[in-house]
Amino acid sequence: MPVTLDKLLDIDYPVIVAPMFLISNTKMVIAALNAGVTAAFPALNYRTDQELRNAIQEIRSASDRPFGVNLIVNKSNPRYKPQLKTLTELTVPYIITSLGSPKEVIDQCKPLGIKVFCDVVDLKYALKVQSLGADAVIAVNDRAGGHAGSVSARELITMLKEQLSIPIISAGGIAFGHEIREVMEWGAAGVSIGTIFIATNESDVSADYKQAMVDYGEKDIVKTTKLSGSALTVINTPYVKELGTKANFLEWLLHNNKTLKKYVKMLIAFRGMKAVEKAAFSATYKSVWCAGPTIEQVKSIQPMEAVLGKLIQEFRSEIGEAASVRAL
Repeated sequence: MPVTLDKLLDIDYPVIVAPMFLISNTKMVIAALNAGVTAAFPALNYRTDQELRNAIQEIRSASDRPFGVNLIVNKSNPRYKPQLKTLTELTVPYIITSLGSPKEVIDQCKPLGIKVFCDVVDLKYALKVQSLGADAVIAVNDRAGGHAGSVSARELITMLKEQLSIPIISAGGIAFGHEIREVMEWGAAGVSIGTIFIATNESDVSADYKQAMVDYGEKDIVKTTKLSGSALTVINTPYVKELGTKANFLEWLLHNNKTLKKYVKMLIAFRGMKAVEKAAFSATYKSVWCAGPTIEQVKSIQPMEAVLGKLIQEFRSEIGEAASVRAL
């Protein structure tokens, strides 16, 4: 039986506050660590190597609890290799890999004792990263925010647990304590949660973005391929409706041309993420705001401590009730 996330990282509760592009910051990570869970941030949230180093040092100065860094390991990310060099040099507790092969990351991290968790959306890739030596998989289901999978949480966890011997961390669709218990009963070792933390005091996104998290609901979440080349979940604002959610023929053709693919992916991702970045931090009619279906449960802008406190209290109550039932 694979170890649960809390035992794997020596934390109090089996929860990762997910790394969210542009959104995650040191304040959010520190608040998570203080609450007894773990958190990760994307390396790409920092423009320079020194800023990345400063962020890691700030977190370490505030807490000795384990935290992680998300690396986009795709060849189209020109900052991947220098970021990996910095993370291994500073021996961060764990790295979460996304959108590419984690082989180089695993090979460099294993001798240093750095754990590597790999985003997966299907069994084939999960078996691949397990064979490479991954410490856990993050099973991204169809209710995840950002780059979502296409399979339900239950189906994905059930499929993976039958074939894997490493822990499965479920990502997507979690907003309540009973949902953590539920996915763990299906076989997950823990959960990765993002959307419900976007509209927190510690988040540096714009007031408009935070208010949109309160005003919009699950029915307003759509997937678009116009921004990063891969399906991305966003709030269906008037501008997103105007922009459309499907790549046009020229974008599709370039994206699927073997010769041009790498460069087109870089261009599309750069252009699209610049639009997301501008919308996240400033008032603009071009509002492209990432979020997942659990936006439905965001009712107000609160401190991280309050959101995490409620989630943990619910989970503890659920675990207590489950233990009581088993004792009968």
